[in-house]
Amino acid sequence: MIDRLRRDLIDLMLIPGLSGHETRVRQGIRARLPEGLTGTTDNLGNLIVTFAGTGPSVMLFTHMDQLGFVVRQIADNGLIRVERMGGVPERALAAQPVLLCPPGRESVPGIITNKSHHATTSDEKYQVVKAPDLTIDIGHDTRTEVEATGVGIGTPVVYHPQASLLGQTRVTGTAVDDRAGCAVLLEVVRALATRTHGPTVHVVFSVQEEFNLRGAVVAARTLQPDIALQIDLMNASDTPDMADRGDMVLGGGPGISLYSFHGRGTLNGVIPHPALVQLFEDAAQANSIPLQRSAQVGVLTDLSYVQTVGAGVASLDIGFPMRYSHSANEMCDLHDLEGLTNLTVAALSHITPDFILDRDAYP
Repeated sequence: MIDRLRRDLIDLMLIPGLSGHETRVRQGIRARLPEGLTGTTDNLGNLIVTFAGTGPSVMLFTHMDQLGFVVRQIADNGLIRVERMGGVPERALAAQPVLLCPPGRESVPGIITNKSHHATTSDEKYQVVKAPDLTIDIGHDTRTEVEATGVGIGTPVVYHPQASLLGQTRVTGTAVDDRAGCAVLLEVVRALATRTHGPTVHVVFSVQEEFNLRGAVVAARTLQPDIALQIDLMNASDTPDMADRGDMVLGGGPGISLYSFHGRGTLNGVIPHPALVQLFEDAAQANSIPLQRSAQVGVLTDLSYVQTVGAGVASLDIGFPMRYSHSANEMCDLHDLEGLTNLTVAALSHITPDFILDRDAYP
């Protein structure tokens, strides 16, 4: 499984897919589905694969889009200005290579400009250029030349796709968030395709998570699940700059979130359903899978909105520890992805027709 996870993850990391422009990623995922499975795609672009069963229905999902930029202006000298799409960290942008992806045309490489060190003043050396002031250079000197490449207003831009293996099991590069979740979900699909019993599971590769958490909500309104399980990163706290944020360790196994709250902008988060917390804790113990726990402010997933669909959906965020979130070089450990796959499959097998979701049944 480790080798397959590595191949799927790295292949998917190399496919550009800004929020709202996920077609190539969706096609890459569909091509990896087991023979006979194609799934359905809704109007927003979510890819849904359903396995019929009995008992409470489950929506198991992860997002396939990534953050980046959208072209807002092309100057007469050929330099390009952009708007951010999603939580792109400004301090991680200077001199980064990017890829501009005009629909139906060849992608165009570029670089975020950075003032020459030899001309930088003492004060400027300690300043971060704000996003509205960033420019991208794609090697052309006029607006006409830029437009001839297909680049125009609204063209999606992402970090230039890259992926590397560090050590034996650590993968670093672009869009680990959440192509790692997609790789795990593909493994779960392969397991579900051979099962003989279990609950109805709607596997959803969702879109537009980085753009206000939209895709999964649309899928949930259609599917009306009883249970929602969302796979995404969980901030690893095993580097000096993160040491006071929790106990999530890269390579320490999959995790569950016991509390999340964005705390800025979008005031939303998830307090999980106790039945699902118990389900995953029991499954981890029964299968000797180490289970880490997260409780953090500043974190937000699309489960925050899915949980409010209909009469309310029993919800739990599950995931894998990741370092350096939203930068061009995120990092995860394949052992954590393997553990998350095994844990998810085990937990799903214990959702029986008599699985209790009544809140009064739990302290």
